[in-house]
Amino acid sequence: MTTDTECAALTQSLRRRGAIVLAVFALVWAFAGGSGISAMAVSVTVGVIAVALTVTAVVLAFRGGAGPASRRVRLPEKWNRGVGMVNLAELVAIFAVIAASNASGHPELIPPGICLVVGLHFFPFARLFDQWQYTWTAVFLTAVAVAGLVLSATGTTTETVRAVVGLGAALVLWASSFHVAVRG
Repeated sequence: MTTDTECAALTQSLRRRGAIVLAVFALVWAFAGGSGISAMAVSVTVGVIAVALTVTAVVLAFRGGAGPASRRVRLPEKWNRGVGMVNLAELVAIFAVIAASNASGHPELIPPGICLVVGLHFFPFARLFDQWQYTWTAVFLTAVAVAGLVLSATGTTTETVRAVVGLGAALVLWASSFHVAVRG
């Protein structure tokens, strides 16, 4: 049996880790999106802003004045096993997207395909981590992926698709990170 103190510590730890992981992956997506921008000054500016947003999110996740969580997480039984299974399925699906896109001669589908996989993996995470805001993270990442697929289907350049998907995914992940860090 866990005590209230242990439950509060686990809640705080999971939310802190969640905010940090979201922020770091937002940074990765931002760099991917920035690589689709041909104007070097704009690309560098995107990178600088991305680093600043990520550092801010991490600082907020660790800030001492956040106070206790207003709601403690209620984790399902064997939640950590479920998280491992979802992450493994996500990894396999990402490799499948890369392999299928390259094999079919459509590498431009890799960013929206990966974004779709990442978006979909947040649906079970909402339940597994008892963080229902991850549902909107899933919805918005899926919408970014669909937008990227539509842009690709209409003949938009690979660079533009990468910029739209990368920066769109980064914004969604930062918003989620800030929300988890500040609101829990």
